[in-house]
Amino acid sequence: MIKGFSFAGIAAGIKKKNGKKDLGVIVCDEPASAAALFTKNQVKAAPVLLGQKVIQKGKIQAVLANSGNANCYTGEQGILDAARCARLTASVLNTSEDMVMVSSTGVIGAPLPMDIFEAAIPKLKDNLSPSPDDFAAAIMTTDTVPKVVNGQVEIDGNVVSMTGIAKGSGMIRPDMATMLAYVCTDAGISADRLKSCLVRANEQSFNRITVDGDTSTNDTLLCLASGKSGAVITADNQAVFQQLLDQVCQELAKWMVRDGEGATKLVQILVKGALTKEDAFKAAEAIAHSNLVKTAINGEDPNWGRITAAAGRSGAKVDQDLMDLYFGDTALVIKGKWQGLDAEKEAAVIMKGDEINLVLDLNLGPESDAFWFCDFSKEYVSINADYRS
Repeated sequence: MIKGFSFAGIAAGIKKKNGKKDLGVIVCDEPASAAALFTKNQVKAAPVLLGQKVIQKGKIQAVLANSGNANCYTGEQGILDAARCARLTASVLNTSEDMVMVSSTGVIGAPLPMDIFEAAIPKLKDNLSPSPDDFAAAIMTTDTVPKVVNGQVEIDGNVVSMTGIAKGSGMIRPDMATMLAYVCTDAGISADRLKSCLVRANEQSFNRITVDGDTSTNDTLLCLASGKSGAVITADNQAVFQQLLDQVCQELAKWMVRDGEGATKLVQILVKGALTKEDAFKAAEAIAHSNLVKTAINGEDPNWGRITAAAGRSGAKVDQDLMDLYFGDTALVIKGKWQGLDAEKEAAVIMKGDEINLVLDLNLGPESDAFWFCDFSKEYVSINADYRS
């Protein structure tokens, strides 16, 4: 249990089908240190525009989040509606409006049904619980499961707990990733130090995943720290806290890929031996984004040519006569040469697994980087063809 936090999630009626939960709140007993990262998409939803202002003071006491409506491309009215949601939440929780962050996810272009929000927000207080499960369910869109990750570490004799909650299944790619994600911890930490830790954790987690290469308009990663554990994060112990934050964010990120729309496999591509860090990133990103690679993986085909070709067009420095490519422990290409049918048969067996590790060694330098991605299936097309139906 995370000291100082409570959660709620209810079916407000924003989603018209099946009475699913669609409105949730995170509440801290007192204003918490806060840091956030938002989408880099130039088309930004109203809650993101508002959140970028609210987070500047580094203190947040409550988060209101809804699914079923993105409140994006809704003009000035969308901003007014987002602010109205913050005021309603603040009134119910007896805090100030500028202590409330709002988030939305769902269909773009429709105005928020404010009559529903006005009726439902007061009900959230009566449903508050130490468990984040209902909140996690309330922010789901095409996700098949709620995503909650817990972790603990001892810092200076105090047990620090951390809970990460996220939604994300489609419109997922690096550049902040495409998601709503909230990390709550009972560590004590300044907002500036928390922001520094969050940026680093994001780079090794949410900025290293892709489902379909699309970046959303509503991406938000928010971290809140209540300070209730008694541990205070300083330069001396920050590394321990950072490790816990990295772990929680990375597990959430991988879970999003594993739950990607229509996905059947979680894949890691590690590019090593790159001349520069930028080259390693470029090559790994190009492979992870390649529709040809993703469809081959869905078909359990170890199509190594698609992988090496993606690296070759990535903009990274590569030499086709130096590349090694491994499927698990099986070498399929060594110094640019295919290792034959027996190696391909071994790789085909590895492809049948739910989790696949690919390693491309460029043999040019000391740098490496990795991405997690999933396969493309017919189900992905079906889900997105019917999304607004």
